[in-house]
Parts: sequence; structure tokens; C-alpha cells
Amino acid sequence: MISIQGLQKKYKDFSLDVSMQIPPGTVTGLIGRNGAGKSTTIKAILGLIKPDAGEVKVFSRNPREFGAADKEKIGVVLPNNGFSEELTPEDVACILRAMYPKFDESDFREKCRSQGISMKQQIKSLSTGTKAKLRVAVALTHGAELLVLDEPTAGLDVVARREVMDWIREYLEKDAERSVLISSHISTDLEGFCDDVYLIDNGAIVLHEETDTILDRYGVLKVSEEEFAKLDRAYLTAVKKEAFGYVCLTKEKQYFRENFPGIAVENAGIDSVILILLGGQR
Repeated sequence: MISIQGLQKKYKDFSLDVSMQIPPGTVTGLIGRNGAGKSTTIKAILGLIKPDAGEVKVFSRNPREFGAADKEKIGVVLPNNGFSEELTPEDVACILRAMYPKFDESDFREKCRSQGISMKQQIKSLSTGTKAKLRVAVALTHGAELLVLDEPTAGLDVVARREVMDWIREYLEKDAERSVLISSHISTDLEGFCDDVYLIDNGAIVLHEETDTILDRYGVLKVSEEEFAKLDRAYLTAVKKEAFGYVCLTKEKQYFRENFPGIAVENAGIDSVILILLGGQR
């Protein structure tokens, strides 16, 4: 679905240099701190910016050369994208009906109804969370083959986030070849949803791993100075210094459980991987 090779984009105080692959039928998470390069990468994928170097292909084509038929195959949610706030959801439905031959109006109306979105209320009067839900409803209801979602659940409470993620799961169930690229700062959304994740920091990919591998094989060790000195560092992915000693990230938690029984080895999640990798050292 998406192939990025050596994408480079330079600004005054920031440089991006990334490569990524998103095959058909996969859900990929793009995670990182604010300003790490997530949005710049997504803009390049959508053809909204021109790379300084490298190659971006979506459906095996340059997205900057897309015509209307190509754009119909992508559902997009950006933090600030959307329709004029003077419009109502009823107006939006009329526009989508004209723009997209595969627009499922009944599904759009049902999504709005289920979230308490009035079809007659101007968008500018909706809450931040309700606007976010409306953007997701638009992206999911015109038969897209690929979703590119930048923080789609931002501003939503736990219940609304779960409902939106269920919408996306339903979208995927309709066609096994559909793919999703999603960025989010809420790791619990990604852990139960993504097949793999890319961690980006300072414009570079610092980790690409299958989510199941993170949950099954990665572990966190919290050790004293004395315990750290005895560890086999060849099996440590990253180390973070703390007041009590060290927090260590390993991809081989079972090795430490079997060979260092006196050390507690906790299961790792996406949050712990981010915290240690971005704040640690080898």
C-alpha cells in the first residue's frame, strides 16, 4: 500500500530521513513525541509536501501525481482537516455524495446518529471531540482502500475512543486487503489494534517492530548499580539511568528470567519501549 525509501525533508531546524513499508491488509502505528516527524511523514504520503530526496509510493504511484480516482481510495484524518465550519453534517453528506461514487450515506448517517451528532447543527458549534468523530466518519464511509489517520482519537474520552476504534475494525473486516496507517499518543489504542509500529524520533525511525513481538518478547528490568554490573549487556536494547540504578529494555526477557532469577523482569508495552528508548542509551 505504502512504500517509502529514503524520504528526506529538511526545514530550518528539522530534518526528516525515513523509510517505511506498509503491505496490504496491515495496520501500522506511527508513534513518537510531538515534533518527531510523524505529521511530516504523513503529509509526504498524502502528497501535501514535496520531498527533498527519496521516493514515496502509494498504490505503487507518486501521490503528488494522483488524480480524483486515486484520491477516492484513501480515507484521511488530519488534526485540522475537514469541511468549512459553517456547514452542517447534512451539507457534508451532500458533498460526499457528489464527490465519491462509493459513498455509503446510510452508514455515514448511522455513525453520526450513534455519536449524537445532529445533522442540522453547524460544525463550528460542535465540541472538539465531536468534530474528531465527524472527521473519522467521513474517512470511513466512501469505500477507501487505505486509511491514513493522524491522531484520530485526540480529544475523545475512553468510551468514544473505543467506539471509533471499533468503527475502524469494522472497516477492516469488510476487505482483508485494506490497510491503515495510524499515529496516536495513546498506546493502549495501538497495542490492541496495530500489527506493527514504527517509532520515530528527531526525524528518524529508531524502532520498527511487530506489536506481538513487543508484547511477547520485550521486557523491562529495574536493577541496582551492582545488579547492572552483572548483566549480559549483549541482550539489552536500551538502558536508562535512574536514581536507584538502571531501567533496562530487553528483547529477550525470557533469557533474563531463566539466567537471572533474582532480578524482576516486567512485561513491556509500547509506553515502556518509548520511554526507555527515547530516554536511554546502549
